[in-house]
Amino acid sequence: MIELIRTNDAVLLSFAESLMKDAGIHCFIADEGMSILEGSLGMLPRRLLVEADREDEARRILTDAGLGAELRS
Repeated sequence: MIELIRTNDAVLLSFAESLMKDAGIHCFIADEGMSILEGSLGMLPRRLLVEADREDEARRILTDAGLGAELRS
């Protein structure tokens, strides 16, 4: 899987995850369990991962939705 976004913003991740699910792109939010260990303070970033073969499509969808600045290279 390829990391597209790394952020502490739960709303941004939820929006991005929703976009991926609407497009039928399997995604995974990594490091969600770490927020429980840190006490849900939001200090540790979580990562949006998508399947490598859908990366280009996922990047296009996120960019079209105005999240292009959040994408990792």
